[in-house]
Amino acid sequence: MKRYIAEIVIFCIQLFMFYISPLFAGPTDGMGMVVLILFATLILSILLGSISKNRIKYVYPAAVATAFLPSVFLHYNGTAFVQAVWYFVIAAVGMLLGTIIFKALHWKS
Repeated sequence: MKRYIAEIVIFCIQLFMFYISPLFAGPTDGMGMVVLILFATLILSILLGSISKNRIKYVYPAAVATAFLPSVFLHYNGTAFVQAVWYFVIAAVGMLLGTIIFKALHWKS
């Protein structure tokens, strides 16, 4: 369990972005909240891809998309289900960028 602490912390921050941050958005701030969560997902996945050495990091995009689905019932309407695909794509791109950064930093060693 200790070896996955970075992945767990980053995933908990992601869950905070999905479930707690929409509580502070007003009724007209919905689109801004979606952009903020997409940007946070990209940053968190780049961070996870660049600091984690564990193979479990490649599950992160699917875990993010799956973790978003219950928040649709809590904060959004049924049309937000398609955003789970965007969260998967953004997390996968971020994971790829983070892995490239990790490989570039450890290329000589």
